[in-house]
Amino acid sequence: MVRKARIRLSSPSLEDIQRVCEEIKAISQRTGVRIRGPVPLPTKRLVVTTRKAPSGQGSHTFDHYEMRIHKRLIDMDAEDRALKSLMRVRIPDTVNIEIELI
Repeated sequence: MVRKARIRLSSPSLEDIQRVCEEIKAISQRTGVRIRGPVPLPTKRLVVTTRKAPSGQGSHTFDHYEMRIHKRLIDMDAEDRALKSLMRVRIPDTVNIEIELI
């Protein structure tokens, strides 16, 4: 039975998470490891509503700020060469990565 590595990526920046996914796919093609994904998971929206007027007086207008958390899931065979090269990938500060062996 072949062990698998489950990689979970999350980031508020869509461009950063796509770039990391492309690098992981390139590693799997270079090493010949089977890969499944990246599977896009539902995007989490964090919305903050604030009053425009700091004193609370005046018109009742509000500002809405939103941050989206994009998530991806990748399953690949846990082969030593692929995992070692996966550890060398430069991950931006905005991307959170979790690797789990299943």
